[in-house]
Amino acid sequence: RGSVKDFPGFDASQDAEALYNAMKGFGSDKEAILDLITSRSNKQRVEICQAYKSQYGKDLIADLKYELTGKFERLIVSLMRPPAYSDAKEIKDAIAGIGTDEKCLIEILASRTNQEIHDLVAAYKDAYERDLEADIVGDTSGHFKKMLIVLLQGSREEDDVVSEDLVEQDAKDLLEAGELKWGTDEAQFIFILGRRSKQHLRLVFDEYLKISGKPIERSIRGELSGDFEKLMLAVVKCVRSTAEYFAERLYKAMKGLGTRDNTLIRIMVSRSEIDMLDIREVFRTKYEKSLYNMIKEDTSGEYKKALLKLCGGDDE
Repeated sequence: RGSVKDFPGFDASQDAEALYNAMKGFGSDKEAILDLITSRSNKQRVEICQAYKSQYGKDLIADLKYELTGKFERLIVSLMRPPAYSDAKEIKDAIAGIGTDEKCLIEILASRTNQEIHDLVAAYKDAYERDLEADIVGDTSGHFKKMLIVLLQGSREEDDVVSEDLVEQDAKDLLEAGELKWGTDEAQFIFILGRRSKQHLRLVFDEYLKISGKPIERSIRGELSGDFEKLMLAVVKCVRSTAEYFAERLYKAMKGLGTRDNTLIRIMVSRSEIDMLDIREVFRTKYEKSLYNMIKEDTSGEYKKALLKLCGGDDE
């Protein structure tokens, strides 16, 4: 359900040459760079990087960074990295320096599949020669940290065989760990929301509503707080619908004054080959305007053109 597909009749060395020519001499042909890179799949872009290296002995990403600037540069460079390395770079930036970008950590770790998490951990190790878990432990605290570490294991159950007894038990355990208890048993929330399969959890949420009379989200808001609460709500949203979670993140990144460009870039790049069509559909239904139009009104220049190519179409 992605908006970006493999380019037919792809030729890596031809593309490498086209990019080389677009950057040769004084000033670069940004339009040519944009058109080429946004119409190739990630796998193809990686091959172009390799071809560029062997044809010109230069690093394509480094050349693009040198030629381009600002948000457009960030977007194009993100597209050139394999997804796991892109995630690794985002997380590295989120925990580097003073202060932490918790929203970025939440978004990536709450939404990725087991396999994507394993690939991310390996890419982080490869790119930075550091252990991701250790870095996150050093940078976060409390229950927020504990839940991130559980998600980092990438060990969510994946079978779709659901036991009714266990669904009832989990719903009851969550109710007893929160609403029915003085104080909250956070460990129970972490265990159930961090480990169970999505299929199972959807039924647990239905059962929870039935026995407590309120949606699990409302209980989480009442029982938990701070970044831990935000993380748990993100996990619940991704369990219910990843596409809806991202539609909401995109909307929030653009509504009001100023645009959260890093969020916008990260989501448009990471979802362009996975579920962009689903995200667009949910966005259109939920906000009564198309994602395409919102991007168009909210951004400008080559940056805008590239984002619109990744969006892939207008649903108005």
